Amino acid sequence: MGTAFVPAAAAEGPTATTRHGQVRGKAGETATSYLGIPYAAPPVGQRRWKPPAPPERWPGVRDATTPGNPCMQRIQSSPWGNLAGPGTPSEDCLYLNVYTPAQRSAQQRPVMVWIHGGGFTVGSGTFYDGSNLAAKGDVVVVNFNYRLGAFGYFAHPGLAAESSLGLSGNYGLLDQQAALRWVRENIAAFGGDPGNVTIFGESAGGGSVCQNLVSPRTIGLFDRAIAQSGCGFPLPTQESQQNNGTTWANSLGCADVACLRGKSADQLLTAAASPTARWVPNVDGKVLPLQVPDALESGRFHQVPVLQGTTADEGRLTVATTYDLAGRQLTAAGYPAAVRAIHGDRADTILARYPLTDYGTPAEALGAILTDSQFACLQSRTARLMAGHTRSYQYEFADRNAMDYLGLPISFPIGAPHGSEIRYVFGGVSGTPAQNALSDRMIGYWTNFARTGIPYAADAPRWNLFPKVLTLAPEGITSGTTFPQDHKCDLWDAPATQR
Repeated sequence: MGTAFVPAAAAEGPTATTRHGQVRGKAGETATSYLGIPYAAPPVGQRRWKPPAPPERWPGVRDATTPGNPCMQRIQSSPWGNLAGPGTPSEDCLYLNVYTPAQRSAQQRPVMVWIHGGGFTVGSGTFYDGSNLAAKGDVVVVNFNYRLGAFGYFAHPGLAAESSLGLSGNYGLLDQQAALRWVRENIAAFGGDPGNVTIFGESAGGGSVCQNLVSPRTIGLFDRAIAQSGCGFPLPTQESQQNNGTTWANSLGCADVACLRGKSADQLLTAAASPTARWVPNVDGKVLPLQVPDALESGRFHQVPVLQGTTADEGRLTVATTYDLAGRQLTAAGYPAAVRAIHGDRADTILARYPLTDYGTPAEALGAILTDSQFACLQSRTARLMAGHTRSYQYEFADRNAMDYLGLPISFPIGAPHGSEIRYVFGGVSGTPAQNALSDRMIGYWTNFARTGIPYAADAPRWNLFPKVLTLAPEGITSGTTFPQDHKCDLWDAPATQR
């Protein structure tokens, strides 16, 4: 994004003064937005694969009415559209957006900082408009971009040799932490309370929330955490990620980092699509000292209140994109082979627990396996581990018609799949009266949790601590303790030797 300045007396719009200069935003009917604010220097040239550096100061008043570039990524369609959001993907992408209620307040408001998902390879902050959430919840909302794919998570011995810590990779995670430092230093200028910050995110963003929970580098940067559909994903070690990075660099004909920095961003993006590459954070002992579940179990994390949960049919989105949206259907005959392809030697045990007779279609059966193994039981475990040390709340989002508005050409009920709760949290629902009411209550739970550390909402049931799990559905909000049994977590929590 080119740096745009306007004279202070020129264009209309509210202004705010950050540590690096003034910005002029755009006033909306219910919320004011400040878009495309740099929170770090562009990670280009010799800054590629370096920790983020502070942005340069700018003179005059910076135009903050258009978002910054999304980070480098392949344009991928999703049921919701292009997750990169507006703009052209670029390495110059470390920008954030701030949304404040239009109504002024004499008191500083709670701050909610959104970390977007996308498997650490796609997505942008701007895709998630924070205006409705800010206005309805009376909070200040921040979202931001962070480096993705090979640009955010490439590890290599040559990069470790450059590092004062002797480490490499995790640049995307360091970007997130730089954005949180920007919030602490600047958010008061937008009416936010730097002493009351909640981080929240979904999928890879939920995983990032939990990674920041266990990182010693984020002490004092947030006060509560919300992890949606992601927390304790297993991560590679620094050694294995550097080995993988070396193999990837060799495939580009590069024996050193200088060669890699000489490649264009597009060349790297194309090469990053290698099926053997894994672009995720790594456990390096410093930025990420331990695997998330190990840190939670031992209490080595920031023991702030945590709210976390999953959707009732997480895995059905994967099934839909793998089969129906790719022009084929999963048949009864193909179901065992699909399970064997994922679980190998364990397939017979799993098939016995997920017989086709229990499900309306083979797609729903496979979706249940993916839901339980990849999301529900991992999240149940992290909620349980946190409950030993701090206030831990768990939910299950269960609007089985949450995605009907998209009219997807799918041969089975997609239910409440991965990502379907996000628009309920952000106030983007215009559905049935019951769906609209569910969204309002979820906004209440989320924003009051950000405000006080306790989730509550008007005209909504009390949300009890774990092991109670709150089920969020338009038909009613209920609470129970059978979540692990409902998702067959005895099967998925078994020690590796039994699996």
